[in-house]
Amino acid sequence: KSTHCCIDSHLFLQRIHLSIMIINRLATRAVSTAFRQRAAVQSTAGFHSTTTADAKVAVLGAAGGIGQPLSLLCKLSPEVDELSCYDIVGTPGVAADLSHIPTKSSTTGSLPSPVSWPPKHNGGLEEALTGADVVVIPAGVPRKPGMTRDDLFNTNASIVQTLVEGCAKFCPDAIIAIISNPVNSTVPIAAEVLKKHGVYNPKKLVGVTTLDVCRANTFVANSQGWDPKDVDVTVIGGHAGITILPLFSRVDGAKFSDEELEAITVRTQFGGDEVVAAKAGAGSATLSMAYAGFIFTENVLKAMRGEEVTQCAFVESDLTEAEFFASPVKFGKDGVEDVLPLGELSAYEKGWFDKMLPELKKQIQKGVDFVNK
Repeated sequence: KSTHCCIDSHLFLQRIHLSIMIINRLATRAVSTAFRQRAAVQSTAGFHSTTTADAKVAVLGAAGGIGQPLSLLCKLSPEVDELSCYDIVGTPGVAADLSHIPTKSSTTGSLPSPVSWPPKHNGGLEEALTGADVVVIPAGVPRKPGMTRDDLFNTNASIVQTLVEGCAKFCPDAIIAIISNPVNSTVPIAAEVLKKHGVYNPKKLVGVTTLDVCRANTFVANSQGWDPKDVDVTVIGGHAGITILPLFSRVDGAKFSDEELEAITVRTQFGGDEVVAAKAGAGSATLSMAYAGFIFTENVLKAMRGEEVTQCAFVESDLTEAEFFASPVKFGKDGVEDVLPLGELSAYEKGWFDKMLPELKKQIQKGVDFVNK
């Protein structure tokens, strides 16, 4: 009886293994077919040619602390029809896991092509990016206690440069949303890379600063006893420390003492440090950043389908002396449609603005110099 059970178990496992092999083979064929079809029509049919067109979102860095929850939220979104996950490790598993969630979007996971000789281009990145309408880049190393966003520069700058080179080759018309820190420098890096490839379009390159807005909304709501969904704080400047400037003077009905205003402003500017310290070396703000990145991405997709969307973003701008600046931006079918005026700042906000601008310009120039060194 014992031997019979062992034989049955062995046969059962063999059948499962065979079934998985068949399913994987069929899935691979389906993905390859879809990839070829998408590549064939890309040059003749843009996303916004019709409001019912499929939307492909590529997440680069999809196996990381931000990338996994971000990919999960994108998989759940009715705005996403095809989700493409890319990272240097783990993405087939992430994609397989996500593919079991019963939503309409298909899911694929790609890894870099193996190193070969003669050298050839990265087929995994090509597959992830071809036909993408929106590319979200959270790839990079996280902050640890004592590190600033600027400390991440040397590592993350090279990562962003490489990935944006792929975007320039394989999806030059996609909207690129940069999450990788330091955003004040990585967005200019992306711009310079795209310029070198002759495909730079300022309407299609954005730095995601939505987490600053989320934090500001949360902190105001908590201080005033409000529901955060009823709060929408405008946050301008950049996405690091004192370059983050929340305009609390524009929040109707909010009342702060001078001490409270200073405390909530600084907490918004350095909210990331609060999370890094609380995680005690185990990471940085990943879940809240994933949520903010998802909200930004979904809003971009809604705008591409024709909805009116205005949200803060770090974009090429002539509002200040800084080449890039975060402010309220109107999005449309082709990305950035209009960078809205800043309006009047309070005396308190003007003081922070004057401190922020030289630092922001310095961080932007660091990104430009990295590519052109």
